[in-house]
Amino acid sequence: MKRIFFITLVLIFLLSACGSAPDLQVSDSQKVIEVNAGKEFNIVLEANPTTGYHWAIVGELDPNVVGFVKNEYTSTSDPNLVGGGGVDIWTFKALSAGETQITLGYYPPSNEPVDPQQTVTFTISVK
Repeated sequence: MKRIFFITLVLIFLLSACGSAPDLQVSDSQKVIEVNAGKEFNIVLEANPTTGYHWAIVGELDPNVVGFVKNEYTSTSDPNLVGGGGVDIWTFKALSAGETQITLGYYPPSNEPVDPQQTVTFTISVK
């Protein structure tokens, strides 16, 4: 019986280690994001798309240093809570050595072009 329990624990541990975690998660714009070329990194920002607000890249990325991979929203609130918030996870790839900035803007709901209500700029240093 103890042997089956031990084997079960080992299997659970090994299976949990199989998942691939992102290379880096960052949400503090005051710190330089240092990443090796070829690696992906995340910028995580609080968001609530149920309000109509959304994050978007402001300006152009330096295509020699970083590339956009994807943007995903994940709810962090109770699933039964209407209008609950979550986080936007922006994934980028470090392409080659250099330093650049990524600016994201939080835009209000609008059918017309508007300026972002808030912007946040991250400094990226690729080694």
